Amino acid sequence: MKARLLILGVAIASVACGGPRSHKATGAADAQATVREFPAVQIPGMITNTDDRADYAADHYWDRFFSETEDYPSDSTVLYGVLGSEVEGRFSTFINLLESMNPLSGKRAMAILFSKVEAAQTADPQSNVLSLFSTFAEHYLYDPNSPFRNEELYYPFVKGLAESPLTDPDQAASYAFIARNCSLNSFGKPAADFSFRDVNGKTHRLYDIDARNILLMFSNPDCDACSRIVDRLKALRLMPDLISSGELAVVNVYIDEDIAAWRKYQGNYPKEWINGYDPGFTIRRELLYDVRAIPSLYILDSNKRVIMKDAPEEKVFYFLESFRKI
Repeated sequence: MKARLLILGVAIASVACGGPRSHKATGAADAQATVREFPAVQIPGMITNTDDRADYAADHYWDRFFSETEDYPSDSTVLYGVLGSEVEGRFSTFINLLESMNPLSGKRAMAILFSKVEAAQTADPQSNVLSLFSTFAEHYLYDPNSPFRNEELYYPFVKGLAESPLTDPDQAASYAFIARNCSLNSFGKPAADFSFRDVNGKTHRLYDIDARNILLMFSNPDCDACSRIVDRLKALRLMPDLISSGELAVVNVYIDEDIAAWRKYQGNYPKEWINGYDPGFTIRRELLYDVRAIPSLYILDSNKRVIMKDAPEEKVFYFLESFRKI
């Protein structure tokens, strides 16, 4: 909890400190565009609760950027007077803030951002604001290699793109498909159940596994990143105790076709894990989970509700390390 509050405090400070400064070139440089710093959100002093301050900062993060646009130009390098590189940096800080919040609050703030972007693009059809923020959102939140990867946060934005009259109809269909996939196995919802088979031919079902938490991992024996994560998990000294006490179960499932290669790799997996494969390729065929890249890591609670979805490696290990403090 202390670590979360520290992250949250840093995120809030980064959006609440400082005010906008603008400067205009003079003399021979008068023709240059007016440039300003990003106008930070100012949280009312009456809001003192940490979570309430975070909610306010997230919901109003972009207010002044989009409302104080008069006399500030936009071109290929500047958006409403703020350098594009700074806008991207502020977007990154925004994502950090949302990551530290309740996921439902984060999704609300992302939906607010999309509505502002859509309104700004509608008001100025020649602007590149929708294209720019769409690129940011996809790069940070949906790229499988992004350390910020978070389909929960990307969903409100891509859903907005799918439904916006500003989106080309052909592209809208693609966005709708992505939004549908992002909605699978959402935070707080029951994870999709499925059956799988272990190396001895025994069939298991996800919902039959009894543990207070489940690390669900979709992996591949030919995947270097998977091997690295397996090695890191094996190196965690607390893992055997977590598993033997019923605090954690590791469910490691192979969902591709080379079962012979998977069988040869079994010696690399701890025997206390529940290792198996999808014999009918149901998970991919029926799109029970949108596994866009391997490995894909989920954390489920005892009721199989999703705590983390396709989470970056470091988030999962932070969660596992937190058991040391219990």
